[in-house]
Amino acid sequence: MIWRLTRSLGGLTLCCAGLFLLAADLPAPPVNNAVDARAAPKPAEPAGQAGRLIRVPLPIAGSADTQVIRAVQKALAEMPRGESRPVLVFDFASTQNQFGQGSDFGRSLKLARYLSSRDLSSAKTVAYIPKSLKGHAVLVAMGCEEIIMAPEARIGEAGLDEPAEEAIDPTVRSGYREIANRRRTIPGEVALGMLDKNVEVLKVETEVSPEFKLSSELDELRKRHTIQSQRVLSRAGQLAEFSGRDARELGFVKYLAPDRAALAKALSLPQNSLEDDPSLWGDWRPVRIQLKGPINSQLIVRVERMIEDQIRNQDVNFICLWIDSPGGSLRDSINLANFLAEFDRGKVRTVAYVPAEARADAALIAMACDQLVVGRDAILGGSGAEEFSPDELQLARETLRDSLGPKKSRSWSLIAALVDPQTRVFRFTNRRDGLVEYFSDSELGAQADPDGWNRGDEVTSPGRPLSLKGEQAQELGLARHSVSDFTAFKQAYGLENELVLAEPGWADYLIDALAAPAVAWLLLLIGGAALYAELQAPGIGVGGFVAGICFLLYFWSKHLDGTAGWLEILLFAAGVSCILLEMFVLPGTAIFGLGGGVLVIVSLVLASQTFVLPRNDYQLSHLRDSLLGLVGVGVGVVVFAMLMRRYLPHTPLFSHMMLEPPSGAELEDLAHREALVDLGHLLGSKGLATTQLTPSGKARFDNELVDVIADGEVISRGAEVVVVAVQGNRVVVRSLGGRV
Repeated sequence: MIWRLTRSLGGLTLCCAGLFLLAADLPAPPVNNAVDARAAPKPAEPAGQAGRLIRVPLPIAGSADTQVIRAVQKALAEMPRGESRPVLVFDFASTQNQFGQGSDFGRSLKLARYLSSRDLSSAKTVAYIPKSLKGHAVLVAMGCEEIIMAPEARIGEAGLDEPAEEAIDPTVRSGYREIANRRRTIPGEVALGMLDKNVEVLKVETEVSPEFKLSSELDELRKRHTIQSQRVLSRAGQLAEFSGRDARELGFVKYLAPDRAALAKALSLPQNSLEDDPSLWGDWRPVRIQLKGPINSQLIVRVERMIEDQIRNQDVNFICLWIDSPGGSLRDSINLANFLAEFDRGKVRTVAYVPAEARADAALIAMACDQLVVGRDAILGGSGAEEFSPDELQLARETLRDSLGPKKSRSWSLIAALVDPQTRVFRFTNRRDGLVEYFSDSELGAQADPDGWNRGDEVTSPGRPLSLKGEQAQELGLARHSVSDFTAFKQAYGLENELVLAEPGWADYLIDALAAPAVAWLLLLIGGAALYAELQAPGIGVGGFVAGICFLLYFWSKHLDGTAGWLEILLFAAGVSCILLEMFVLPGTAIFGLGGGVLVIVSLVLASQTFVLPRNDYQLSHLRDSLLGLVGVGVGVVVFAMLMRRYLPHTPLFSHMMLEPPSGAELEDLAHREALVDLGHLLGSKGLATTQLTPSGKARFDNELVDVIADGEVISRGAEVVVVAVQGNRVVVRSLGGRV
C-alpha cells in the first residue's frame, strides 16, 4: 500500500516537473514594447503657458459663487508663473438640463464682479459653453475676457428668472450694464436684450462702424451718424438668444469648440490641462472601491452595486476606483466603462488609481473615469488574462469612438491601442500651434483639419497591444498623475483623511484571501499531506476530513474569483477517482494512475488562470507561475509524507492517524511465514465470498477462510467462487454467477 501511494505521489511530482520544464522551453516573454512609450517623445508643452479648468456648478445658487472663488484662488496659487498669463477656463456644464436657469442674481453678480476685477488681472479668463447657458448665469460668462461656445450651443434668455409681469428691477439692469462695460465681451445693449423682453435690439451699420443699439436709441444715433442698414437681433416680446455660430458671426464669441479637445487647441493649451481637477473643491465625501482580480460579470455587478449604494445611501461625491487587475472579459469591462462614463462630473467625480496593473480591458475601465492616477511602475494596457476575438475588438473600437472617447474628450484610438494589437497610433504635431496629439490615421481623418498635422513616430508596436509604464502613461496624456504610493495620491487631491473602503462583505474578503496564490497553494499542500495521512490509517478519519475541506475551499474560492468552473472541478474529481482506481481496484495497470495524475495537474493549473492555452506574454508568464507553484506543492507533499511516516506514529496525540511501519525483523518474519504457506490444494475448489472482493477480500472453502483476489472483477459478498490460480499464498478466484 505504502509503495503504491509513494509511487503515485512521485509520479504526480514528476508530471508537474515535466510540464514546468516543457513550459520553460517556450520563448521568454519580451519586455514591454520598446516602442510603446520609452521611445515615444514627450508631448510638447507650450512655453510659459499654463491652464486650468474650473467647472461652474449650475444653477448658481447657495454657495456656488464662493466655491468657484475658492477654486480660482487655489488654482492660481498652484499654477506656475511664466511669460504668458495662465488661462482659467470656466466650464458652464449643465446638470439636469437646467442650463443655468434658477441662478440667483446676487450671487451671479458677485461672481461676475470677481472674475472681472483686478484680482484676476494676472490670469486670462475664458467662459466655455458646451451646451446652453440661460438665466442669470449668463452674467458670469459676461465677466470673462473671452467666450468660447460649441457651434450648436445657445446663450441668452437671462431674464427667465425675473417675474414675467413686472418690469426689470433697475438694480438688475445696472448690474448687467456694469459687467458688460467692464469686459465688453457682450455689448450692453445685447445683454439688456437677453435680460428684458420689452426691448428690441438692433445691429446698425453706420459710415463709421457697426454698432448694437436698442430701438429706443435710434433717433439719438441718427443725429450723429448716417445709418446705412439695420438688422433686428431680437424683437420686443421675446428674450434675446444666440447660437454659437450666430454669436461668433456677431463677434461675441472668439472661437467655436465642440469639445474640450478643440477648446485646448483654440487656446494653445495641452489637452490634459483642461481636465477636471477635483482637488480644487475642498468639500469631498470620498469613498474607495476596489476592483481586483480577473474581470468577470460577477465582479462588475458587485462593483456597480457598491458604487450605486455609496452614492444613494452615503451621498459620496468622490469615488476612488482602486484597480489591480489583469483584465479578463472585454464585454464586461466595456459595460462598467459605460456605467462610469455616465456619471455627471458636476456631482460625482471618479478617479481611477492603478498602483500595480490594469492590463488589457481593465485599462478601459481606468480610462472611463474622469481622471487616472498610476503608480510609477504600474502597467497600463498590453496583454492580459484573456485573448479577445475580432468581434470583441471591433465592439471596443466602436464604443470608444462613438461613446467613451467623446464623453471623456480623449483620443479614442490611443485608448483602443491598449487592448487592440491592430490599432496603430502615431505622434502628430499641429503645424499651426505646435500641439502634440496621439491618434491613428482613421482618427486623423475625423479631425477638423487633417492636413494641418505632421505625422511623427509610431508609439505602438504592430501586432501587439500598447503597454505603458506609469510615467509613460502620464507622458502620453492618459494619466493625470504618476505617484509613488496612495499617500501621494491623497495629497494630489487634497484628501487629508483615510478614504473609507466600501466593504463588499465578509464573504468577499474571505474569497479574496483564499484566492491569493500563496494561500491557494498552501491549501493544496495541506490537502495533499492530509490525504496521504488518511490513506495510511484504517477507515475515514481526521486526514480525510481536512483534505476534503482544503480542496473544497480551494475550488470554491477559485470559482467565485472567476478562474475555476465546473470543468476544473470535474477534471479534479475524475483524476482523484482514477488514482484511487489504480491503487485499490486495478493495481499495476499504471494507465489510471498516470492519467489521473495528469487530470489532477491540469485541473489545478486551469483553476488558477482564466485561459486554457497561453496566447500572449502575460498568459505565458502566468502559466509558468502556476506550474512552479504546483511543482512546489508536489515536492512539499512528498516531504510532508516522509516526515509524517517517520515521526507521526511515535506522537501520542496522532499515533492513531498512521500505523507504524514494521521493523526489519518483523518484515523478515512476515516474509518467512508467507513463504511457508502452500495453498495449492485449493486449485479448482469452490467456495463462498465472505466479503466483497474489490478485488481483494476473503472467501471460505469448506472450513478454511482464505485471503483471495478476484480475477479482474468486483465480486459481491455471498457470491459463489472458484479458485482458478494459486501462486504461493496468492489465491485467484472467479465468480460462478450464483449466490447463496
